[in-house]
Amino acid sequence: MSEAEKFSLKDDLFNRQKIEKIAQEIKEVYATFDISHFIEETLEAFPKLALKERIYHIRDMLHKYLPDDYKEAVTILLKALPSELDTSKSDNDFGDFIYAPYSEYVCAYGCNEKYLAFSLNALREITKRFSVEFAIRDFINVYPKETLSMLEECAKSENYHERRLASEGLRPKLPWAKKLTIDHTLPLRHLDLLYADNTRYVTRSVANHLNDIAKMDAPLVIDTLKRWKEGDKQNDKEMAFIISHALRTLVKEGNEEALSLLGYKKYPPIKVKKVFLKTPLVKVGEALEFDVVIEAFEATSLMVDYVIHFCTKKGTLSPKVHKLKKCHITKSEERVLSKRHPFKANMTTRKLYAGEHLLEVQINGTIVHTEHFTLRI
Repeated sequence: MSEAEKFSLKDDLFNRQKIEKIAQEIKEVYATFDISHFIEETLEAFPKLALKERIYHIRDMLHKYLPDDYKEAVTILLKALPSELDTSKSDNDFGDFIYAPYSEYVCAYGCNEKYLAFSLNALREITKRFSVEFAIRDFINVYPKETLSMLEECAKSENYHERRLASEGLRPKLPWAKKLTIDHTLPLRHLDLLYADNTRYVTRSVANHLNDIAKMDAPLVIDTLKRWKEGDKQNDKEMAFIISHALRTLVKEGNEEALSLLGYKKYPPIKVKKVFLKTPLVKVGEALEFDVVIEAFEATSLMVDYVIHFCTKKGTLSPKVHKLKKCHITKSEERVLSKRHPFKANMTTRKLYAGEHLLEVQINGTIVHTEHFTLRI
Protein backbone atom coordinates (compact mmCIF):
# COMPACT_ATOMS: atom_id res chain seq x y z
CA MET A 1 0.00 0.00 0.00
CA SER A 2 1.38 3.42 -0.97
CA GLU A 3 1.86 6.32 1.42
CA ALA A 4 -1.05 8.17 -0.21
CA GLU A 5 -3.33 5.18 0.41
CA LYS A 6 -2.26 5.02 4.06
CA PHE A 7 -3.00 8.69 4.70
CA SER A 8 -5.99 9.36 6.94
CA LEU A 9 -7.33 12.90 7.12
CA LYS A 10 -9.14 12.31 10.41
CA ASP A 11 -5.95 10.99 12.01
CA ASP A 12 -3.94 13.88 10.62
CA LEU A 13 -6.34 16.50 12.00
CA PHE A 14 -7.39 14.82 15.25
CA ASN A 15 -4.79 12.69 17.03
CA ARG A 16 -2.99 12.33 20.36
CA GLN A 17 -0.61 15.19 19.66
CA LYS A 18 -3.47 17.58 18.88
CA ILE A 19 -5.52 16.50 21.91
CA GLU A 20 -2.50 16.91 24.18
CA LYS A 21 -1.96 20.37 22.66
CA ILE A 22 -5.41 21.74 23.53
CA ALA A 23 -5.41 19.93 26.89
CA GLN A 24 -2.19 21.66 27.88
CA GLU A 25 -3.49 25.03 26.69
CA ILE A 26 -6.63 24.59 28.79
CA LYS A 27 -4.62 23.42 31.80
CA GLU A 28 -2.54 26.61 31.68
CA VAL A 29 -5.64 28.77 32.22
CA TYR A 30 -7.73 26.32 34.27
CA ALA A 31 -5.53 24.77 36.93
CA THR A 32 -7.98 22.07 38.09
CA PHE A 33 -8.49 20.66 34.60
CA ASP A 34 -8.16 16.86 34.73
CA ILE A 35 -5.77 16.74 31.83
CA SER A 36 -4.81 13.06 31.93
CA HIS A 37 -8.37 11.69 32.07
CA PHE A 38 -9.54 14.17 29.41
CA ILE A 39 -6.81 13.02 27.02
CA GLU A 40 -7.29 9.30 27.56
CA GLU A 41 -11.10 9.33 27.47
CA THR A 42 -11.10 11.51 24.36
CA LEU A 43 -8.63 9.29 22.51
CA GLU A 44 -10.26 6.04 23.61
CA ALA A 45 -13.23 6.56 21.27
CA PHE A 46 -11.24 7.83 18.24
CA PRO A 47 -10.70 4.49 16.41
CA LYS A 48 -14.43 4.02 15.80
CA LEU A 49 -15.24 7.67 14.96
CA ALA A 50 -15.26 9.43 11.58
CA LEU A 51 -13.81 12.92 11.17
CA LYS A 52 -16.93 14.95 12.04
CA GLU A 53 -17.82 12.53 14.83
CA ARG A 54 -14.44 13.24 16.41
CA ILE A 55 -15.26 16.95 16.46
CA TYR A 56 -18.52 16.28 18.30
CA HIS A 57 -16.82 13.82 20.66
CA ILE A 58 -14.14 16.36 21.63
CA ARG A 59 -16.93 18.90 22.18
CA ASP A 60 -18.70 16.48 24.52
CA MET A 61 -15.50 15.70 26.40
CA LEU A 62 -14.90 19.42 26.89
CA HIS A 63 -18.41 19.67 28.31
CA LYS A 64 -17.67 16.83 30.70
CA TYR A 65 -14.34 18.16 32.00
CA LEU A 66 -15.02 21.91 32.02
CA PRO A 67 -17.20 23.70 34.62
CA ASP A 68 -20.96 23.19 34.34
CA ASP A 69 -21.52 26.94 34.03
CA TYR A 70 -21.60 27.72 30.29
CA LYS A 71 -20.10 31.20 30.43
CA GLU A 72 -17.32 30.06 32.75
CA ALA A 73 -16.51 27.10 30.47
CA VAL A 74 -16.43 29.19 27.29
CA THR A 75 -14.36 31.90 28.99
CA ILE A 76 -11.79 29.19 29.76
CA LEU A 77 -11.79 28.03 26.14
CA LEU A 78 -11.33 31.60 24.89
CA LYS A 79 -8.45 32.22 27.29
CA ALA A 80 -6.87 28.95 26.15
CA LEU A 81 -6.96 29.91 22.48
CA PRO A 82 -3.60 30.51 20.78
CA SER A 83 -2.70 33.84 19.22
CA GLU A 84 -4.83 35.05 16.32
CA LEU A 85 -3.87 33.79 12.86
CA ASP A 86 -1.34 35.92 11.03
CA THR A 87 -3.29 38.84 9.58
CA SER A 88 -0.45 39.68 7.17
CA LYS A 89 -1.46 36.69 5.04
CA SER A 90 -4.24 37.00 2.51
CA ASP A 91 -5.32 33.49 1.57
CA ASN A 92 -5.59 29.81 2.50
CA ASP A 93 -4.96 30.30 6.22
CA PHE A 94 -7.70 28.12 7.67
CA GLY A 95 -6.03 27.63 11.03
CA ASP A 96 -5.98 24.38 13.00
CA PHE A 97 -8.97 22.03 12.81
CA ILE A 98 -8.45 21.05 16.44
CA TYR A 99 -10.30 24.25 17.43
CA ALA A 100 -13.45 23.27 15.51
CA PRO A 101 -14.92 21.63 18.66
CA TYR A 102 -14.76 24.99 20.45
CA SER A 103 -17.29 26.60 18.11
CA GLU A 104 -19.41 23.44 18.23
CA TYR A 105 -19.40 23.78 22.02
CA VAL A 106 -20.74 27.32 21.71
CA CYS A 107 -23.35 26.14 19.21
CA ALA A 108 -24.50 23.17 21.29
CA TYR A 109 -24.73 24.88 24.68
CA GLY A 110 -25.00 28.60 23.99
CA CYS A 111 -27.46 29.04 21.13
CA ASN A 112 -30.20 30.47 23.32
CA GLU A 113 -31.56 33.86 24.29
CA LYS A 114 -29.80 33.91 27.67
CA TYR A 115 -26.31 33.63 26.20
CA LEU A 116 -26.86 35.00 22.68
CA ALA A 117 -24.66 38.10 22.81
CA PHE A 118 -21.94 36.28 24.73
CA SER A 119 -22.00 33.33 22.31
CA LEU A 120 -21.84 35.50 19.18
CA ASN A 121 -18.85 37.37 20.58
CA ALA A 122 -17.21 34.04 21.43
CA LEU A 123 -17.62 32.86 17.85
CA ARG A 124 -15.98 36.06 16.60
CA GLU A 125 -12.94 35.26 18.72
CA ILE A 126 -12.77 31.61 17.73
CA THR A 127 -13.04 32.36 13.99
CA LYS A 128 -9.72 34.23 14.22
CA ARG A 129 -8.14 30.83 14.92
CA PHE A 130 -10.40 28.50 12.94
CA SER A 131 -13.48 29.34 10.88
CA VAL A 132 -16.85 29.01 12.63
CA GLU A 133 -18.79 28.94 9.34
CA PHE A 134 -20.64 25.75 10.34
CA ALA A 135 -21.49 26.63 13.94
CA ILE A 136 -22.78 30.12 13.07
CA ARG A 137 -25.59 28.66 10.96
CA ASP A 138 -27.63 27.54 13.97
CA PHE A 139 -27.55 31.10 15.24
CA ILE A 140 -28.56 32.45 11.81
CA ASN A 141 -31.60 30.15 11.74
CA VAL A 142 -32.72 30.69 15.33
CA TYR A 143 -31.75 34.35 15.80
CA PRO A 144 -31.47 35.78 12.26
CA LYS A 145 -31.81 39.47 13.14
CA GLU A 146 -29.14 39.47 15.85
CA THR A 147 -26.76 37.17 13.97
CA LEU A 148 -27.03 39.05 10.68
CA SER A 149 -26.32 42.26 12.57
CA MET A 150 -23.22 40.70 14.15
CA LEU A 151 -22.05 39.41 10.76
CA GLU A 152 -22.48 42.89 9.31
CA GLU A 153 -20.05 44.10 11.98
CA CYS A 154 -17.72 41.27 10.94
CA ALA A 155 -17.92 42.46 7.33
CA LYS A 156 -16.50 45.80 8.48
CA SER A 157 -13.81 44.27 10.73
CA GLU A 158 -10.09 44.86 10.24
CA ASN A 159 -9.57 41.10 10.63
CA TYR A 160 -10.07 39.30 7.33
CA HIS A 161 -11.10 36.05 9.02
CA GLU A 162 -14.09 37.88 10.49
CA ARG A 163 -14.80 39.46 7.11
CA ARG A 164 -14.73 36.08 5.38
CA LEU A 165 -17.15 34.67 7.97
CA ALA A 166 -19.68 37.35 6.97
CA SER A 167 -19.83 35.71 3.53
CA GLU A 168 -18.92 32.06 4.11
CA GLY A 169 -21.24 31.52 7.07
CA LEU A 170 -24.16 32.90 5.07
CA ARG A 171 -23.63 30.85 1.91
CA PRO A 172 -26.98 29.25 0.97
CA LYS A 173 -25.36 26.04 -0.27
CA LEU A 174 -22.22 25.75 1.88
CA PRO A 175 -20.96 22.16 1.39
CA TRP A 176 -21.48 19.77 4.35
CA ALA A 177 -23.29 22.49 6.30
CA LYS A 178 -26.75 22.82 7.85
CA LYS A 179 -29.31 24.40 5.52
CA LEU A 180 -30.18 28.04 6.17
CA THR A 181 -33.81 29.08 6.53
CA ILE A 182 -33.35 32.79 5.76
CA ASP A 183 -34.10 34.31 2.35
CA HIS A 184 -31.04 34.10 0.10
CA THR A 185 -31.26 37.83 -0.70
CA LEU A 186 -30.71 38.99 2.88
CA PRO A 187 -26.90 38.53 2.89
CA LEU A 188 -26.47 40.73 -0.19
CA ARG A 189 -25.86 43.72 2.06
CA HIS A 190 -22.93 41.81 3.56
CA LEU A 191 -21.54 40.92 0.13
CA ASP A 192 -21.84 44.57 -0.92
CA LEU A 193 -19.42 45.37 1.89
CA LEU A 194 -17.03 42.56 0.98
CA TYR A 195 -16.62 42.33 -2.80
CA ALA A 196 -14.07 45.17 -2.81
CA ASP A 197 -11.94 43.39 -0.18
CA ASN A 198 -8.18 43.27 -0.71
CA THR A 199 -7.75 39.60 0.33
CA ARG A 200 -8.42 36.66 -1.98
CA TYR A 201 -9.58 34.59 1.03
CA VAL A 202 -12.56 36.95 1.29
CA THR A 203 -13.26 37.58 -2.40
CA ARG A 204 -13.18 33.84 -3.17
CA SER A 205 -15.87 33.33 -0.53
CA VAL A 206 -17.92 36.16 -2.03
CA ALA A 207 -17.65 34.57 -5.47
CA ASN A 208 -18.56 31.13 -4.10
CA HIS A 209 -21.52 32.71 -2.32
CA LEU A 210 -22.80 34.20 -5.58
CA ASN A 211 -22.24 30.89 -7.34
CA ASP A 212 -24.50 29.29 -4.72
CA ILE A 213 -27.19 31.90 -5.37
CA ALA A 214 -26.83 31.39 -9.14
CA LYS A 215 -28.24 27.88 -8.72
CA MET A 216 -31.48 29.46 -7.42
CA ASP A 217 -31.62 32.99 -8.79
CA ALA A 218 -29.45 33.61 -11.86
CA PRO A 219 -30.82 37.11 -12.69
CA LEU A 220 -29.94 38.38 -9.21
CA VAL A 221 -26.34 37.23 -9.62
CA ILE A 222 -25.99 38.76 -13.09
CA ASP A 223 -27.45 42.08 -11.91
CA THR A 224 -25.25 42.12 -8.78
CA LEU A 225 -22.05 41.50 -10.73
CA LYS A 226 -22.94 44.18 -13.28
CA ARG A 227 -23.60 46.64 -10.46
CA TRP A 228 -20.31 45.82 -8.75
CA LYS A 229 -18.37 46.10 -12.00
CA GLU A 230 -19.88 49.47 -12.78
CA GLY A 231 -19.25 50.61 -9.19
CA ASP A 232 -15.50 50.41 -9.83
CA LYS A 233 -14.61 49.77 -6.15
CA GLN A 234 -12.58 46.62 -6.89
CA ASN A 235 -9.50 46.52 -9.12
CA ASP A 236 -10.03 45.09 -12.60
CA LYS A 237 -8.01 41.90 -12.05
CA GLU A 238 -9.81 40.90 -8.87
CA MET A 239 -13.20 41.90 -10.25
CA ALA A 240 -12.55 39.64 -13.23
CA PHE A 241 -11.72 36.79 -10.83
CA ILE A 242 -14.92 37.34 -8.85
CA ILE A 243 -17.05 37.42 -12.01
CA SER A 244 -15.44 34.31 -13.50
CA HIS A 245 -15.64 32.32 -10.25
CA ALA A 246 -19.19 33.42 -9.46
CA LEU A 247 -20.50 32.53 -12.91
CA ARG A 248 -18.95 29.08 -13.30
CA THR A 249 -22.23 27.22 -12.80
CA LEU A 250 -24.13 29.51 -15.17
CA VAL A 251 -21.38 29.18 -17.77
CA LYS A 252 -21.60 25.38 -17.59
CA GLU A 253 -25.34 25.77 -18.19
CA GLY A 254 -24.69 28.00 -21.21
CA ASN A 255 -26.37 31.05 -19.69
CA GLU A 256 -26.12 33.71 -22.40
CA GLU A 257 -25.95 36.71 -20.05
CA ALA A 258 -23.22 35.07 -17.99
CA LEU A 259 -21.17 34.32 -21.08
CA SER A 260 -21.65 37.88 -22.33
CA LEU A 261 -20.47 39.31 -19.02
CA LEU A 262 -17.29 37.27 -19.42
CA GLY A 263 -16.79 38.46 -22.99
CA TYR A 264 -17.99 35.35 -24.86
CA LYS A 265 -20.66 34.85 -27.51
CA LYS A 266 -22.97 31.90 -26.94
CA TYR A 267 -22.73 30.98 -30.62
CA PRO A 268 -19.28 32.12 -31.79
CA PRO A 269 -18.41 32.36 -35.51
CA ILE A 270 -16.46 29.10 -35.66
CA LYS A 271 -16.58 25.61 -37.09
CA VAL A 272 -15.45 22.49 -35.26
CA LYS A 273 -13.71 20.76 -38.14
CA LYS A 274 -12.83 17.60 -36.29
CA VAL A 275 -12.74 15.90 -32.90
CA PHE A 276 -10.22 13.06 -33.02
CA LEU A 277 -10.61 10.50 -30.22
CA LYS A 278 -7.19 8.85 -29.94
CA THR A 279 -8.22 6.36 -27.25
CA PRO A 280 -11.72 4.94 -27.85
CA LEU A 281 -10.80 2.20 -25.36
CA VAL A 282 -9.33 3.34 -22.04
CA LYS A 283 -8.09 1.17 -19.19
CA VAL A 284 -7.97 2.38 -15.59
CA GLY A 285 -4.46 3.73 -15.03
CA GLU A 286 -4.36 5.09 -18.59
CA ALA A 287 -5.79 8.28 -20.08
CA LEU A 288 -8.48 9.48 -22.46
CA GLU A 289 -6.75 11.44 -25.23
CA PHE A 290 -8.40 13.61 -27.88
CA ASP A 291 -7.84 16.58 -30.21
CA VAL A 292 -10.31 19.33 -31.12
CA VAL A 293 -9.73 21.19 -34.40
CA ILE A 294 -11.45 24.59 -34.60
CA GLU A 295 -11.62 27.08 -37.47
CA ALA A 296 -12.73 30.70 -36.94
CA PHE A 297 -14.71 32.71 -39.48
CA GLU A 298 -14.18 35.89 -37.45
CA ALA A 299 -11.91 36.84 -34.53
CA THR A 300 -13.53 35.63 -31.34
CA SER A 301 -12.93 34.50 -27.75
CA LEU A 302 -13.55 30.86 -26.82
CA MET A 303 -14.11 29.00 -23.60
CA VAL A 304 -13.62 25.35 -24.48
CA ASP A 305 -14.69 22.71 -21.96
CA TYR A 306 -15.26 19.00 -22.16
CA VAL A 307 -17.86 16.93 -20.36
CA ILE A 308 -17.23 13.33 -19.34
CA HIS A 309 -20.35 11.32 -18.61
CA PHE A 310 -19.08 8.67 -16.19
CA CYS A 311 -20.75 5.26 -16.06
CA THR A 312 -22.25 4.66 -12.61
CA LYS A 313 -22.79 1.45 -10.65
CA LYS A 314 -26.39 1.36 -11.93
CA GLY A 315 -25.25 1.77 -15.54
CA THR A 316 -26.51 5.34 -15.87
CA LEU A 317 -24.31 8.28 -16.85
CA SER A 318 -23.15 11.05 -14.48
CA PRO A 319 -21.74 14.20 -16.21
CA LYS A 320 -18.77 16.23 -14.99
CA VAL A 321 -17.57 19.40 -16.74
CA HIS A 322 -13.80 19.94 -17.09
CA LYS A 323 -11.86 22.93 -18.37
CA LEU A 324 -9.91 22.56 -21.60
CA LYS A 325 -8.83 26.01 -22.85
CA LYS A 326 -9.69 29.70 -22.84
CA CYS A 327 -8.30 31.37 -25.93
CA HIS A 328 -8.71 34.12 -28.52
CA ILE A 329 -8.72 32.91 -32.10
CA THR A 330 -8.22 35.17 -35.11
CA LYS A 331 -10.14 35.23 -38.40
CA SER A 332 -9.43 32.19 -40.62
CA GLU A 333 -7.18 30.67 -37.96
CA GLU A 334 -7.26 26.93 -37.40
CA ARG A 335 -6.52 25.94 -33.81
CA VAL A 336 -5.80 22.43 -32.52
CA LEU A 337 -6.51 21.82 -28.84
CA SER A 338 -5.23 18.59 -27.29
CA LYS A 339 -6.23 16.99 -24.01
CA ARG A 340 -5.13 14.03 -21.95
CA HIS A 341 -7.55 13.09 -19.13
CA PRO A 342 -6.15 10.39 -16.79
CA PHE A 343 -8.39 7.72 -15.28
CA LYS A 344 -6.51 6.99 -12.08
CA ALA A 345 -7.06 3.95 -9.91
CA ASN A 346 -8.18 4.54 -6.30
CA MET A 347 -9.59 8.03 -6.98
CA THR A 348 -10.80 9.71 -3.79
CA THR A 349 -13.43 11.81 -5.57
CA ARG A 350 -15.08 9.16 -7.75
CA LYS A 351 -15.34 5.38 -8.03
CA LEU A 352 -14.79 4.23 -11.59
CA TYR A 353 -16.97 1.61 -13.26
CA ALA A 354 -16.34 -0.25 -16.48
CA GLY A 355 -18.62 0.41 -19.41
CA GLU A 356 -19.52 2.90 -22.11
CA HIS A 357 -18.76 6.54 -21.27
CA LEU A 358 -19.56 9.72 -23.15
CA LEU A 359 -17.31 12.64 -24.10
CA GLU A 360 -18.83 15.99 -25.08
CA VAL A 361 -16.96 19.04 -26.33
CA GLN A 362 -18.54 22.29 -25.14
CA ILE A 363 -17.67 25.73 -26.54
CA ASN A 364 -19.02 28.88 -24.87
CA GLY A 365 -21.56 26.83 -22.97
CA THR A 366 -22.92 24.91 -25.97
CA ILE A 367 -22.30 21.22 -26.72
CA VAL A 368 -20.77 21.02 -30.20
CA HIS A 369 -19.63 17.40 -30.47
CA THR A 370 -20.21 14.01 -28.85
CA GLU A 371 -18.08 10.86 -28.80
CA HIS A 372 -18.47 7.50 -27.06
CA PHE A 373 -15.58 5.63 -25.45
CA THR A 374 -15.26 2.53 -23.31
CA LEU A 375 -13.56 2.23 -19.94
CA ARG A 376 -12.18 -1.10 -18.75
CA ILE A 377 -11.13 -1.84 -15.20
